[in-house]
Amino acid sequence: MTPNELRMREHRSALYSCRQCPDMIGPVVSGNPVFSPILLIGQAPGDKEGGFGKPFAWTAGKTMFKWFERIGLDENSFRARIYMAAVCRCFPGKNPKGGDRVPNPAEILNCANWLKAEIDLLKPALILPIGKLAICQLMPVNKLDEVIGKLHHVNFHGHPCDVIPLPHPSGASTWHRKEPGISLLESALYLLQQHSAWQQVCEERPYNL
Repeated sequence: MTPNELRMREHRSALYSCRQCPDMIGPVVSGNPVFSPILLIGQAPGDKEGGFGKPFAWTAGKTMFKWFERIGLDENSFRARIYMAAVCRCFPGKNPKGGDRVPNPAEILNCANWLKAEIDLLKPALILPIGKLAICQLMPVNKLDEVIGKLHHVNFHGHPCDVIPLPHPSGASTWHRKEPGISLLESALYLLQQHSAWQQVCEERPYNL
């Protein structure tokens, strides 16, 4: 086992043992421990993902994986080739006013340590933040229209990389189903398809721990 493989194994063991946030509902949800040049960052798992043991396992995932299938990777290939993380790794619970509760700043800060560890391990060439909460961790966001459909260059946790933001594929959101969201999503997917890191994962065999 290489030093990086050992670090990944230790990281995952600690991650799945995390109980820092009393109001979060476990279990911890994370994607496969694949060494990838691409890191996807979601917002937080929904109430179904814990049962399936993987992120984007319900209706939002079906929409998102259709996007990626159009540019070369079906769901199984994507999960095997791209590391899937999130701003928060446990289900935040329901908002009494409807929908899922938005994680609070302390919960986001707690989980940021896991994300930083993954940045240090993977040193990704490309990050795909999904939804406004995830995008906000990497860059200032006023309106999604201003950041989606563009390639950004950022320094995230001390690591320089490219970022292609994507909207959240939730059925509750209409942004990606009407203009300008439709066109901006198409532009983002085109940029992703042309990126060297995407082309690399489409061509190479996945390397999982």
